[in-house]
Amino acid sequence: MSLDFIIYLIINTAFILLIAPLFAGLIRKVKAWTQGRQGPPVLQQYYNLAKLFRKEIIYSPHASWIMRATPLVNMAAIMVAALFVPLVFVPEPVGGIGNIILFLYLLALARFFMALAGLDAGSSFGGMGSSREMSIAAIIEPTTIIVFAALAIVFKSFNIFVMFASSAATGALTTPTIILIGISLFIILIVETSRIPVDNPETHLELTMIHEGMILEQTGRNLALMELSAAVKLTLLMALMINLIIPAGLAVTLTAAGIFIAAILFILKGSLLAVIIGLFESSMAKKRFFQLPSLFAMAFFFSTLIIIIEVFA
Repeated sequence: MSLDFIIYLIINTAFILLIAPLFAGLIRKVKAWTQGRQGPPVLQQYYNLAKLFRKEIIYSPHASWIMRATPLVNMAAIMVAALFVPLVFVPEPVGGIGNIILFLYLLALARFFMALAGLDAGSSFGGMGSSREMSIAAIIEPTTIIVFAALAIVFKSFNIFVMFASSAATGALTTPTIILIGISLFIILIVETSRIPVDNPETHLELTMIHEGMILEQTGRNLALMELSAAVKLTLLMALMINLIIPAGLAVTLTAAGIFIAAILFILKGSLLAVIIGLFESSMAKKRFFQLPSLFAMAFFFSTLIIIIEVFA
């Protein structure tokens, strides 16, 4: 393992942990503005996490080791997945890091343990949330595989680092197929992060909550880890979309100036995408459960079309 790659691991991990709560807070602020409210400060998510890390952990008397292990497993899986998505600097691939198939398995591992934890506490709300999450996963995961397969075919690689380097070298924004993939990735982002119209991450209504139902029994530091991992997951999926479609500023060589400029540009691009997500959520209501496949079908159609074009063109 080269020194450049070790530096990349440190920079990428620190940077995503630092900025992840910012984008989540910005989305909430935009949604509040569109509803005519002042809303919480953009940095409120940082204050919430700091408060939760100071609180004690309380477990349900019905909880087993799964409830105790889930926050750590979930955070570990998401942080390892975050290493697969360069935010500011694209290093040379090392080992399996960057492999798109392993990336999907890490996301699935985090989802699996979160659903188990929702069931483990013995809460009826947690059980409903886990059941709904697995029902959605059964529909969206084949679509996710097709979307990432389209990415691999377009860039002729299963490694995300190679995709980003190719995008930075060619300027993928001018490629129609990448724009179509961008739409598919946006739908995947909305579904994987449990946002409207799939779910409302800010509600605790038992008839509608999915993600919040699964973490309803989490408290203290465990809840902080679950909230932080959700923010990191949102950021890495945003980065996957941003750095493929608008790769401008992404550093391909390790220099202090290049890293600094890439970090500033990523924050700006991420803030713009966060505003778009906030406006998108504010423009529609949560869909009924049986209406969700129509949203997934759009991503599936675009990705399948791209695969057909790339294979037979």
